[in-house]
This record gives sequence, structure tokens and C-alpha cells, in this order.
Amino acid sequence: MSMQPSPPRPSVLQLALKEKGALYAAYISLFAEGGIFVATPREFRLGDDVYVLLTLPEDPQRYPIAGKVGWVTPAGAGGNRTQGIGVRFPKDDKSAQLKVKIEQMLGTAIASDRPTQTL
Repeated sequence: MSMQPSPPRPSVLQLALKEKGALYAAYISLFAEGGIFVATPREFRLGDDVYVLLTLPEDPQRYPIAGKVGWVTPAGAGGNRTQGIGVRFPKDDKSAQLKVKIEQMLGTAIASDRPTQTL
């Protein structure tokens, strides 16, 4: 009788953003459901499951996100880019509310051409 290996548990990453500038740099509006960049030295591949505990500026609540890796910035990337991953928010109500909350916090900055950690 062969045992099926259980799928690996998703990695858990914590991201506490203290100010709007950091949120602006980390938020990925390019993903349809929204997403967040998490600096990490760990190796990930596109499509990996990740669990992020996100804390937003001036908000004591932690937001759990069961997302997937949709962006990878490898170590030694050009342009002084920080090594890490872009986590794509899942398609669910909680994530939709979180996306709205982040975009309201960022307000007009989201349409600006200031550089972010992904593009």
C-alpha cells in the first residue's frame, strides 16, 4: 500500500508595512485581484502557494492572505531590486475588500509613476 505524499504546506511570511510609502512600493495593482510584494531571501517559484500575514499602516489588524507567487525577483536582480516575491491575492471576498482598503489608503498615489518594487 503506497502512501500518497501530502502536498507541501504553504510557506508563511509576515509583512508589516509601517507607512504608506512602503505600502505603495509593495502593492501590486497589476494583478487583477491585487497583490503584495514580500522581500524574502527564500527561493520560490511562480505558482507556489504562500500564506502572508499582512499588517497595513495605522491598522492593528493582521490580514491573512492565502495567495500564490505571481512574481519573482531573484537575488542579484538588476536595478537594485530587492529579492522577493509578488503574492497574488486569491479571488475571494476578503481579498476583494483588502484590495479596496489598500487602494483607498493609497488614493491618488496608485496612478502615479513613482517606482515600486516590481515595476
